[in-house]
Amino acid sequence: MKKILVTGANGQLGLCLKEQSNDIKTLDFVFLDSQELDITNPKQIELVFNKHNADYCINCAAYTAVDAAEDNKDLAYNINTLGAKNLAEACKKYKVTLMHISTDFVFDGKGSVPYSEKDKTNPLSVYGASKLEGENEIMAILKQYYIIRTSWLYSKHKSNFVKTMLKLSDDRDELNVVNDQKGTPTSALDLADALIRIVKSKNSCYGIYHYSNTGEATWYDFAKAIFELSNTNIKVNPVPSEAFLTKAKRPKYSVLDKTKISTDFNLEIPEWKLSLKTTLNTLNS
Repeated sequence: MKKILVTGANGQLGLCLKEQSNDIKTLDFVFLDSQELDITNPKQIELVFNKHNADYCINCAAYTAVDAAEDNKDLAYNINTLGAKNLAEACKKYKVTLMHISTDFVFDGKGSVPYSEKDKTNPLSVYGASKLEGENEIMAILKQYYIIRTSWLYSKHKSNFVKTMLKLSDDRDELNVVNDQKGTPTSALDLADALIRIVKSKNSCYGIYHYSNTGEATWYDFAKAIFELSNTNIKVNPVPSEAFLTKAKRPKYSVLDKTKISTDFNLEIPEWKLSLKTTLNTLNS
């Protein structure tokens, strides 16, 4: 039975993997939060890898506070870059296949067609740069790795755009939402399912992959869909990015091309509104 270490087990994706793992009897999962495995601590990584004799490590641990990263550069790089390097070195030593989660923020958003894995990276923020450096560290150390870039993650767990919108609608009858940043909302549960399918496939097509739900939307489109699908009566106004001053610059366009991952692993990727509806139904129940 294949054993899979999951770092960052208390984050959105980690919790979704835990949810999915309950129905899988052919894989042995070990879920580790930041207390049990601090990826910036090589000694702790050594102890964990030595103890568990894993086949795969899915790295869900990350510093994802995009704006806060501008003021906490060292912390962002410690987790997103050095942490990735530490895991890669342990994976090399213990012959473990690393599955590392990265981001659409490695791109500058100046494109107008979905980004493929071969497109040039040019992050605009500390968060994006630290994640890209993490990718580079992994590729310099390992031959057997999957780097999965994703975008706009949400789920029933933790804090995310969907839950924030629903909470704001409790005491407001009008909201302004950015309408000039385009990407794809992605269900963390769908991503978790895709990661598990990659492990089960035993496919050794290693490298960088893009995964998000299909279709594209602005944050305004996303918000409108949340309220429509949840039967929430609220007025949503489209506004430019300049209406919200943020420390970190965001890519204006970060839709990801999923052709490679769907072809190599025979994945059927759900459309973003369908997955959003499933999540909202879960939250309502």
